[in-house]
Amino acid sequence: MVYVPHTDDERRAMLASIGVDRIEDLFSDIPQEHRYPELGLPPAASELEILQELRDLAAANLNAYEVPTFLGAGAYRHWAPSVVDYIISRGEFATAYTPYQPEISQGTLQAIFEYQSMICDLTGMEVSNASHYDGATAAAEAVIQALNVFRMKRRKVVIAPTVHPQYREVVRTYTQGMGLEIVGDDDLTRSLEEVVALVDKETACLILQSPNFFGEIELLEGLGGLVHEMGNGALLAVATNPISLGLLNPPGAFDVDIVMGEGQPLGLGLNFGGPYLGFYACRKKHLRQIAGRLVGEAHDVEGQRGYALTLTTREQHIRRERATSNICTNQGLMMLAATVYLSVLGKQGLRKIAELNYHKAHYAAQEIDTLDTFSVVNTKPFFNEFVVRCPAPVEEINDFLLSDYPIEIIGGYDLGRDYPHLQNHMLVAVTEMNSREEIDDFVSALAEDEAHEVIGGHTHD
Repeated sequence: MVYVPHTDDERRAMLASIGVDRIEDLFSDIPQEHRYPELGLPPAASELEILQELRDLAAANLNAYEVPTFLGAGAYRHWAPSVVDYIISRGEFATAYTPYQPEISQGTLQAIFEYQSMICDLTGMEVSNASHYDGATAAAEAVIQALNVFRMKRRKVVIAPTVHPQYREVVRTYTQGMGLEIVGDDDLTRSLEEVVALVDKETACLILQSPNFFGEIELLEGLGGLVHEMGNGALLAVATNPISLGLLNPPGAFDVDIVMGEGQPLGLGLNFGGPYLGFYACRKKHLRQIAGRLVGEAHDVEGQRGYALTLTTREQHIRRERATSNICTNQGLMMLAATVYLSVLGKQGLRKIAELNYHKAHYAAQEIDTLDTFSVVNTKPFFNEFVVRCPAPVEEINDFLLSDYPIEIIGGYDLGRDYPHLQNHMLVAVTEMNSREEIDDFVSALAEDEAHEVIGGHTHD
């Protein structure tokens, strides 16, 4: 049953006002044979039947919170305090529209302001915007900002191959048709030193990631100054895991110009791929080239504190040719979740979460490295992800892990999908949600796989 709010008299009045007698007359320009095609839809179902069908479909999914999972690669199983969902489910926030009218949106605006402040504290930067769609979009916006800093006179972008493959792909999609020269990841085996060497005076920015896609922590000390010198002021943009910043020095401490990344670990859950949150921060001197919207703090004539959108250089607000971005938005509800998460944990709580991620990942790596045919191959310090060389295709090993013997386990990410030279290499992620028992079960399952003389036709040697 569909609820239609208009009465018959109201419909007749509306039709009369536009000069037609019947609703069918609105479709007179469509050929008769195409007006009412046979759709072949099944019979109508009741609400009870629809709900049951949706439950059946949901039950067919393997929920990462029901079985041990070691899959990361940009989306992670983390704990979120119950208060996060409680706050973001309140009607004032769940239904709030873009806060263009500050006099009726002070709560939402203050939440965004608090979010921006915490992102600045977390990243060590001076300015944060109200967020982007996701980490990949934020990386693309870093390129756009760098181009705008140089007034589109520089068209070269250097990007490390250790940056998340989807980030690199979105950067290219976002900037197609702009005549950019994107280099660095054209050779996926390049070291960071070789990538930095590509920076020159025609470069707008260098993008790298730390911890990188393989979980390794890059040495940022001195890198900002080097990039600025080699590139005659070229910008250095760093993507990062926000949980790692509870333990590691923030990129802002190393003369970085832009810090961005995926905010999904900040209390958002996996959500089967979204919605997620792109956080973004930069130096104050580049404030006017930042994309998206920002909230500022002000005082009225009576001296009372208030909040309002400011410096929102979007095409809805200023002339299109002067806009820094014309398709970006902020993830308001996801931003609020991250704000509540960070507020509840505080600095010490975030540090504790980061320490648990670090130590559990290193315990897992240590145990896996004791196996004869599996080995950890990271060459740099890592945070909560690491690379394991496997004796057989990762897809086959993951199928074995899911075979319900002795329990179902979601294995790591198959790096061969994005890096041809890393066939039979698995990216393993460990978070605070992985108990010691889960890690031991994972290692035991790999050992069980190792014990098979042949799996999928591949001899273990």
